[in-house]
Amino acid sequence: MKVEARLFLFLTLFFAVASAFYVFASFAVYGHLEPIGVTVLVLSFGMTGMITFYLWKVGQKHDARPEDNRHAEIPDGAGALGFFPPKSIWPFWCAVVISIMVLGPVFGWWLTIFGAGLGIWAVTGWTYEFYLGDYRH
Repeated sequence: MKVEARLFLFLTLFFAVASAFYVFASFAVYGHLEPIGVTVLVLSFGMTGMITFYLWKVGQKHDARPEDNRHAEIPDGAGALGFFPPKSIWPFWCAVVISIMVLGPVFGWWLTIFGAGLGIWAVTGWTYEFYLGDYRH
């Protein structure tokens, strides 16, 4: 997790510097604080800071991965990478539901509400696809 923590630390520092520069530039150009841009940059700084802190704490608790060791060899990372499903129809149904919901503002909001109802079905099916049927475990 140390590699990821360093990446988000870079983003946190970037948003801190960008926020400070934006505050200075908004006073220089407008003569007052521009609230929307400052809010977005400060919130981005805060959110990346929280992710950085989380990854740093998790990295302290767990053993080092091969990605965290500078002297690791390729065979050090060998082994099972995880479970990958062989096939699934549920991403297709989720895409159909998103398409229906996006057409809602064009043809009527009832279509968005109908799509949200179908979306509950599609997301539930995708979530529980390995609890039922052929690939149950």
